[in-house]
Amino acid sequence: MSLEASAVWNECLRVIEQHVNEQSFSTWFKPINPIKLEGSSLTIQVPSQFFYEWLEDNYVQVLKLAIKNTLGQNGRLEYAVVIDKGNSNNQPYVVSFPQGNASGKKNNPQAEVKTPFEMQSLNADMLTQSNLNPSYSFSTYIEGDCNRLARSAGFAVATKPGITSFNPLMVYGGVGLGKTHLVQAIGNEIKNGPDDKFVLYVSSEKFVNQFMDSIKDGNVKSFTNFYMQVDVLIIDDIQFLAGKDRTQEMFFHIFNHLHQNKKQIIMTSDCPPRDLKGLEERLLSRFKWGLTADLQMPDFETRVAIVRRKMQSEGIFIPDDVVEYLAYSVDTNVRELEGILISLIAHASLNRVEINLELAKTVIKNFIKDIETEVGIDFIQKAVSEYFGIQLEDLKAKTRKKEIVIARQVAMYFSKEFTNHSLKSIGYHFGGRDHSTVIHAVQTVNDMIETDSGFKHSVGELKKKFKMRSY
Repeated sequence: MSLEASAVWNECLRVIEQHVNEQSFSTWFKPINPIKLEGSSLTIQVPSQFFYEWLEDNYVQVLKLAIKNTLGQNGRLEYAVVIDKGNSNNQPYVVSFPQGNASGKKNNPQAEVKTPFEMQSLNADMLTQSNLNPSYSFSTYIEGDCNRLARSAGFAVATKPGITSFNPLMVYGGVGLGKTHLVQAIGNEIKNGPDDKFVLYVSSEKFVNQFMDSIKDGNVKSFTNFYMQVDVLIIDDIQFLAGKDRTQEMFFHIFNHLHQNKKQIIMTSDCPPRDLKGLEERLLSRFKWGLTADLQMPDFETRVAIVRRKMQSEGIFIPDDVVEYLAYSVDTNVRELEGILISLIAHASLNRVEINLELAKTVIKNFIKDIETEVGIDFIQKAVSEYFGIQLEDLKAKTRKKEIVIARQVAMYFSKEFTNHSLKSIGYHFGGRDHSTVIHAVQTVNDMIETDSGFKHSVGELKKKFKMRSY
């Protein structure tokens, strides 16, 4: 960093700080790094294209004022936008855009640079053959209790492919839990290592199609020779080989050859080997030679880390309450969570608004079925507070007044009955209480229904209201 550039940018920040609120300043200006100063032109580096576009759309006048006050009438601002953050073997890929918002003109990065996919096609043939996505790495794979065994085994394989007892390595789990990310991270780690290994990632569907084409074209021997040259073979969704006898026989011979020659084999599946149907027993027995590791639903802490890492990679700051709301509301899989984050960024960008809790609630309604229905936790809380004549905020407060405690317990009871939220998620929506509090509330309400006819009537009236809204 140029000392002159740093000094100039610090002066600009003093001007900017007077014209934006504290949160906006922390989110959109503190992450900026001054790169160089050439004459009256200052170059600043921003962490992503989205970050650059947000500044252009929302803070162009503030930046123009800061540059003018610091560098004079001829002052100019240029951007250096990080397109690809790189890795230990490759420097970050940065593209500069002259004039920037000092002239008030908006540049189009997409028109001037190649996408990472287009850049990949320009690399060596071996990299293209490997079919690996360079963005999948261990550094971007969030570790938690749900995936610790699989990740640790994967890293061991990446360090010593074909040498550990984890050969083959079978990773299984449901949709969107990170199987492809993990196995490609292993492949990339090996590919970028010092041993010049030939790593090949292929879906089982593509493997089948290639084999069928080789039969049709009379090139089965070439097909076999190609796969037998691989140092690390990664097969995704191995369950799709089910029922394809000729393909299974071919894979059996390739598997044996690679394993006997201490080549690494990595596979993914939607279930453990014992539950795979339609596969030959001799194949299944070989799948069990190494290690089988499962990926489970990410827990709350892991989902929080995923949200923060994703936002960090986009160069965006979002408040903690939004992070926690997303992590509590989306407890299915990582893919759905990332889809919501992308949608949240898009809504903020297109509507030119800050990311906050209200925007998150609006966006998430398009993804979570429970929130799409009219009977969500927010509606239940409002209806119960009105029925018992208390303030909505009291349901989330720490107060222990009897009438408020009863109303809170009733709201928790109906949240358990009418929504798909987990106990932990319900507790979060009532002031961050834990799941045991929700369990106690449900039990208390059930007990009072049995012993108090007036209370039973009140619960019945509320229940009718929620049922009508559900239809």
